[in-house]
Amino acid sequence: QAQLVESGGGLVQAGGSLRISCAASGRTFSSYAMGWFRQAPGKEREFVAAINWSGRGTDYADSVKGRFTISRDTAKNTVYLQMNSLKPEDTAVYYCAAHNIVLRTAAWSYWGKGTLVTVSS
Repeated sequence: QAQLVESGGGLVQAGGSLRISCAASGRTFSSYAMGWFRQAPGKEREFVAAINWSGRGTDYADSVKGRFTISRDTAKNTVYLQMNSLKPEDTAVYYCAAHNIVLRTAAWSYWGKGTLVTVSS
């Protein structure tokens, strides 16, 4: 059973940094693109960042470009999202996802259950 498990969420002050992780198990995701989405209360799930299977291609939402960095460790079957210069509007549940290609829509094949990131002002 393929499973994605997020960790590392928490409370951080505006301007601070946080790194969240997504550990994959049950299958090898080395040939899959990995992505992060987020959903704030009362809002739709939105694309944040993605990385292709090789790790050499990345894509970011304009709202996080220059502040967030996605990376992957294929040997550990883990993907990371380093978040710097956090803003209160970054507060959301962050979801990890896997798919055979990078998509900006939410039509990814595998999803984690999410980790909550709260940025206080």
